[in-house]
Amino acid sequence: MSDRVITESSNTIATQPRNWGRWRGRLAWIITGISVVIAAVALGANAEYFQTNPKVIEQYHSLSELASDKIAIIEIRGAIMGGEGFARHQLDQVRADESVRAIVLRVDSPGGTVSGSDELHYRLQKLATERGLPVVVSMGSIAASGGYYVAMANSGQDDTIFAEPSTITGSIGVIIPHFDFSELLKRFDVTDDSITSGPLKEMLSVTKDRSPELAKKERGIVQDLVDEMFTRFKDIVRKGRPKIDDKTLEAVTTGQVFTANQAIAFGLIDKIGFLEDAIDRAVVLADLQKDSVRVIQYKKPQGLFDELLGGASQAQSFSSLEMLVEWTTPRAWYLCSWWPAITTSHP
Repeated sequence: MSDRVITESSNTIATQPRNWGRWRGRLAWIITGISVVIAAVALGANAEYFQTNPKVIEQYHSLSELASDKIAIIEIRGAIMGGEGFARHQLDQVRADESVRAIVLRVDSPGGTVSGSDELHYRLQKLATERGLPVVVSMGSIAASGGYYVAMANSGQDDTIFAEPSTITGSIGVIIPHFDFSELLKRFDVTDDSITSGPLKEMLSVTKDRSPELAKKERGIVQDLVDEMFTRFKDIVRKGRPKIDDKTLEAVTTGQVFTANQAIAFGLIDKIGFLEDAIDRAVVLADLQKDSVRVIQYKKPQGLFDELLGGASQAQSFSSLEMLVEWTTPRAWYLCSWWPAITTSHP
């Protein structure tokens, strides 16, 4: 039966579809859910109007919660790409806050592009010099290649680079990845017949079939680029670790990675310790007391839409063409990785 009849004393009181009460409740929940999603989308689209600073949010970390003087933890996490990402926003916040007396640089990064690593190192060192801020480095699980490059912003001060017992560091070197798919394309009768203004315009192309002479010339040019960038990397290490002699420097700049114990033996780091140890050192260098300084950190702001959907509104979308250009553009990397460098350059 599709209907049910409710009777009382043999008189029909009402007739209604079977399970209508159950479906009425479900329909109410569906309508409510749709309304919440629509409201979240509207708020997420206008999240910037609900935040005083849409780039960073300051949060209390440790020590005296009521102190006015601050030690700022700046976090460098993941691949270091361009210079306009979250790391830059943290530096800008420190620059604008006169109550910050020292910086603890928390590095957990395998490195990144040469330009991104160099720019971040430059901006951090410039800020520290202009404000007279001591910089203490705390290495996380990995602080290699470009991650180590950035750590050299400590300006060579003693006892300012801490690595955890399980930290991997080193990988000092440069790589410009290159692949040659021209022979593979030939199997499918595909030929790169691009028209260029000169024979070197397609240098490092993954599809161009080159003569041995041209391939050798291209490789020589690219090797010169790598060597120049590598020389700069070693100069940065010399300034950040002035006690390392030339012989040791040559031994540690082969691209090899090191454990914390190996790194301390070579002089690449100062001490084995955790974030709290780096904070304690920053307190001493800033001539402060632990009961009169507040340690802060910065977080990316999230609107209601981000909270509901796990940060989906922060995701950046790229067209297929943009991604293709990014992935096929030759880049130089200070990177410790076993995978091809195909990361896009968004923050």
